[in-house]
Amino acid sequence: MMLQQGDAIPTGTIKDADGVEFTLARYAGKPLVVYFYPKADTPGCTNEAKDFTALADEFAAAGVPVVGVSKDKPAKLRKFADKYGLSVILASDEEGTLCEAFGTWVEKSMYGRSYMGIERDTFLFDADGRLQRVWLKVKVKGHAQEVLEAAQAL
Repeated sequence: MMLQQGDAIPTGTIKDADGVEFTLARYAGKPLVVYFYPKADTPGCTNEAKDFTALADEFAAAGVPVVGVSKDKPAKLRKFADKYGLSVILASDEEGTLCEAFGTWVEKSMYGRSYMGIERDTFLFDADGRLQRVWLKVKVKGHAQEVLEAAQAL
């Protein structure tokens, strides 16, 4: 079930690229961008993370942390971040609890084969932890800029 506008931010324990556990509640009192991506170090996911990183100063100036979530292990996220100089917070949801809570773990299809995977979706929460905007099945080009503009308007 996908989150709806006005819903509270889900709380599930995830790990950062260094393996440290946290919940999204640590950002309480600030607007927050949470984006889900299928797999670290693949072309679309790399470009998306690089685009958010390129705008990191503007997100910081607006007081809006950006967290990218995948089911990759923390060690893979650390390698991904280091390889491309990524400054966004990358989080590992190996168990998929946050993916389930956000509704991003979906049935996908490629070459006639069905499988479960993470849909590339982005969520913008206000400082009260309420969902303000959702971007589904994101196309990477120009997306980070669009999210920044929406975040700055909060």
